Amino acid sequence: MSADISDLSSLVLPSLLDQAESIQVLRRDIHAHPELCFEEVRTSDLIAKTLEDWGIEVHRGLGKTGLVGVIQGRPGPNAVGLRADIDALPITERNQFPHASRHAGRMHACGHDGHTAMLLAAAQHLARHRDFEGTVYLVFQPAEEGGGGAAAMMRDGLFTRFPMQAIFGVHNWPGMAVGQFAIKPGPCFASSNEFHITVRGKGSHAAMPHLGIDPVPVACQMVQAFQTILTRNVRPIDTGVISVTIIQAGEATNVVPDFVTMQGTVRTFTTEVLDLIEARMQTVAQHTCAAFGAECDFEFSRNYPPTINHPAETDFVRQVMTDLVGAENVLEFEPTMGAEDFSYYLQAIPGAYFLIGNGDGAHREGGHGLGPCMLHNPSYDFNDQLIPLGATLWVNLARRWLAKA
Repeated sequence: MSADISDLSSLVLPSLLDQAESIQVLRRDIHAHPELCFEEVRTSDLIAKTLEDWGIEVHRGLGKTGLVGVIQGRPGPNAVGLRADIDALPITERNQFPHASRHAGRMHACGHDGHTAMLLAAAQHLARHRDFEGTVYLVFQPAEEGGGGAAAMMRDGLFTRFPMQAIFGVHNWPGMAVGQFAIKPGPCFASSNEFHITVRGKGSHAAMPHLGIDPVPVACQMVQAFQTILTRNVRPIDTGVISVTIIQAGEATNVVPDFVTMQGTVRTFTTEVLDLIEARMQTVAQHTCAAFGAECDFEFSRNYPPTINHPAETDFVRQVMTDLVGAENVLEFEPTMGAEDFSYYLQAIPGAYFLIGNGDGAHREGGHGLGPCMLHNPSYDFNDQLIPLGATLWVNLARRWLAKA
């Protein structure tokens, strides 16, 4: 199937085509006014007012700036959650088109503005028609970009106040054609974890290193040794990444420093592999330091768990996608070592997370930056052609889930 919008227009619900321009205006307004983790006050206000204007019940204050819209159809026992993230990134936008960020150092460089727009479009259609039994919960979540907004909303009672049998989420994916989706069961995004290590030696004059304990070669040995954890401790069929991304030491070229600090990330698809890597890293760090007469401070922080799709819900979404765009446009999602806090939801209740193609960047208007239209890139912009297609998928998914026996 060709993936240009003229072909896709026959697939989407007519009402979603009719409202596409007005939802695009909303999306670009959100893009122009990006807000960071737990600071999404204007964004939350705009979403809440929009939903209320459409007659949708709104509950605010979950995860500080998160909110939930409730659309009740005919009486029925089932309930489903549809999630969109609403926060931006601390990036200065390079684009110069009219809806570019008006705030230096803040940008919707991951398409959360588009995710929000697709869910708003679906919400408008569902609220107008209410041609389903049961309840649709619209979850507009803050702080996905490192803030753990999903966990924060859960702590504020997301699943107790709004009991749903399953929850579903979507992310746009540059490089995948408009009109295509991707999904897979099991792990699809990795866990995200950070480490901070301080190697404490003994400073000296650089001309007399024998009088001190140089922490720099100790740190260098440690970086190399960490990679043997992946090649000699982790099973070859398991996946893990250890990245030392920051090494800081010294203030002068003729001084052996007292200490070196090292920071980085660890990513895995399973908790078992993560447990092994953390334990081995700590052992390697402490014993390497001891071998050189240095001391070690080791800190390891677990952030987002792996995102693991539930098989039955994955199969359900795949069928909804197939019926919409054809099996040839439903791809197997190649797992990525990036992280996603939708993982917290999937630890608590069934659900699935999937991708929608954002195209190759040809949709960007004059005035866009010279860089690629990739996620977390200062020249990125969401493809507004996705709004009616993504909203149609949400509507179809919600209706069919609620119709399940």
